[in-house]
Amino acid sequence: MNLFPINQLNLYGLHRNLNELVKLYKIDKLPNKIMLSGRKGIGKCTLAYHLINFILSENEDFSYNLEKYSINKENKSFKLIQNKIHPNFYLIDIIEEKKTIDIFQIRSLISDLNKSSLNSKPRIILIDNIENLNINSVNSLLKILEEPPSNTYFILISNNKKVLPTVKSRCLNFNIILNNKTSLEISNKLFGSQFLTLINNNLLDYYFTPGKVSNLINFLSNHNIDFENLSLKGILNLLIDKLYYKKDISLKLMTYELIELFLNYEFNYRNMNLYHSFLKKIDDTKKFNLDEESLFIEFKTKMLNG
Repeated sequence: MNLFPINQLNLYGLHRNLNELVKLYKIDKLPNKIMLSGRKGIGKCTLAYHLINFILSENEDFSYNLEKYSINKENKSFKLIQNKIHPNFYLIDIIEEKKTIDIFQIRSLISDLNKSSLNSKPRIILIDNIENLNINSVNSLLKILEEPPSNTYFILISNNKKVLPTVKSRCLNFNIILNNKTSLEISNKLFGSQFLTLINNNLLDYYFTPGKVSNLINFLSNHNIDFENLSLKGILNLLIDKLYYKKDISLKLMTYELIELFLNYEFNYRNMNLYHSFLKKIDDTKKFNLDEESLFIEFKTKMLNG
């Protein structure tokens, strides 16, 4: 099951956040530059798409249902966004082969925004993974953030990673948080009531966002792995031993995320020096594109099974 935010018709667990944003919009107090911050997979982008549909579907047939927190799939704006042809919506995200948001994407956006709007509706720019802006794209974005066109809203999505202060200071930040109980309740709604019976109790001791639950279940299902009896330690051993992280970039990212999750719960308070030392090794490996295999083997030998 793929939980692409653009496809999610229902919003779970983040009703209070949406109500707050909608209330500000209704009284014309919604800042034209907001940042939604929180852990990856928590639902920030889904929240953004629901806010966007609320705004753009106004006065349309099948407009947003705020009582049920749901998008109607027959709505015109929803269909246009799905087909990437909505004249009032712009999405900017990572270019996969470059792993960054490139300057030409920002320049193209600025060029479009400098043109006259085709209608009186607001124009909304959604920038996901804002921490992946490169230095040139940041400088270009800052110019438009400083003096945005009228009737235009910027929604920036941050995964609680380092965002340049020059970008962050220009936005009103909304911190999105889900506790473990709510996250599991959302996962149950997304995957069906049998979800808790499919996952080993050991995994429920750890905090998984709904997005990460989806990635995990897809991985285990696609490889015909019995995850009813698989612990977090077992999954990490499997990813490292079978070299799954070399076969797919998403599996490499999952390996990093699960390692950090394991360290956070098993070492954060018991051995702070070891915890911070290994987190630095992870950061250096990513930053300088070092050999992942030696890092993962060291983790498995010294920390996972040590």
